[in-house]
Amino acid sequence: MQNLFLTSDKKARKEYNKLLKQTAKAVSDAFVNESAYSGPTPDELKEIVRQDSILPEHGLGWDKVFELTKEKVLPNLLRTPSTEYMPHLHGPSLLETIAAETIISTFNQSMDSWDQSPVATEIEVETIRHLCKLYGYDTSKADGVFTSGGSQSNQTALLLARDWFCNKQLNYDVKKYGLDEKCSKLRMYTSEISHFSMEKSCHIMGLGYKSVEKVPVDNRKKMDVSALRSLIEADIKAGNIPFLIVGTVGTTDFGSIDPLEELSQLAREHNMWLHADAAYGSGVIMSQKYSDRVKGLSLCDSITVDFHKMFLMPISCSAVLLKDGSTFDALTIHADYLNREEDEEDGYTNLVDKSMQTTRRFDALKVWMSFQTRGRDGWSKIITTSMENAAYLYSILRNDSDFAVITEPEISSVVFRYKGNDSLSGEELDEINKKVRRTLIHEHGTIIGQTVSDGRVCLKFTLLNPRVTHEKLDELKELIKKLAIS
Repeated sequence: MQNLFLTSDKKARKEYNKLLKQTAKAVSDAFVNESAYSGPTPDELKEIVRQDSILPEHGLGWDKVFELTKEKVLPNLLRTPSTEYMPHLHGPSLLETIAAETIISTFNQSMDSWDQSPVATEIEVETIRHLCKLYGYDTSKADGVFTSGGSQSNQTALLLARDWFCNKQLNYDVKKYGLDEKCSKLRMYTSEISHFSMEKSCHIMGLGYKSVEKVPVDNRKKMDVSALRSLIEADIKAGNIPFLIVGTVGTTDFGSIDPLEELSQLAREHNMWLHADAAYGSGVIMSQKYSDRVKGLSLCDSITVDFHKMFLMPISCSAVLLKDGSTFDALTIHADYLNREEDEEDGYTNLVDKSMQTTRRFDALKVWMSFQTRGRDGWSKIITTSMENAAYLYSILRNDSDFAVITEPEISSVVFRYKGNDSLSGEELDEINKKVRRTLIHEHGTIIGQTVSDGRVCLKFTLLNPRVTHEKLDELKELIKKLAIS
């Protein structure tokens, strides 16, 4: 049972260094070219990974298992740092954040109680304080917590918004008494193209999909505020209870930004909570040139921030920020074995008090290290480059009669459709666009996205990687055109 873990023992430290050195070399060797994928189809991958058992009677040992990994896994992983990878809000990982992941995994802190993560707790608290300042909150009142991703950040915000509204406006404590008849009338409002975590969260909270009112968008894919006002007024007349508006700051497909200033005014008129789902667009704050596009974030009662999207950090890394940190009280419950009140009175912070999770990873370290490594100027260059790449791609597609572009990008996503000379039907063009995407994946190692707009199949570039050049975008446009007519 030797060398199970990294310890102070010399042999254990030697083994740890050996494994990490081997792994680092094998990973770097897997980057054989600039393609994003080696090409196997789903059926081919199933055959590659199929084994009689992954739990042999006697262990194979590290060397044999590592050879299997190098043979079957590493060559077939997506190479997200490639300039050929641009389908989703899922990008490469900055080098310093990969180093941070090694530290996180090796020390294996658990962020629920101080005695499981002493310095990690203090780093997260400090990082949250600076994030609140970055997004325009008063740091003497604001607070936040790291989460597993945008969906959990959104769910946390929605739950806190519901409990806040029930306590303040309905004089009813959901935390103590559960849902009552009035809660069945609660209504929230979100864009018709907002993230599906809105419906999922309301289901989990016991409000159901019926509590989610989907608001139409305009031709820029932004929430239509006039339509929102009409929906709120209609619900009030029907006896329903509006409690929450969600503004999306970077819709998943289009990167569109809802008008937060107008939404804030409407929320205040009706004593509603305003949440910003900025899982995508939160990174825009780092661009010295374009940060004004998200200046309305400081008006929101809560903000979802994702660091594994525009911020280019390893999955998972997200946070939810609150303008008034006392609202986290809705999640606090004390347990003698975990977050004792006497410890907290003596200055021991137990982060489980404001988290839906108990066990959590020390993801704040990635932000803490990367922000200091790159600085404001470095981050501004990364974010600005990606946004301007999107603007360039939009311009060359718009000026090419073979393509239709859905809307001008506000962040770094471009949704478009090959349409040729319009001699083909919509259904035929749908199939051509689907074929182009599949051919790119399996024959060219290039991965782009696919979605639907106005009932028609579209292609999508999600440009998070600042290594992408205008020349690369020119080449890909021409390749798509070539594949479409072949």
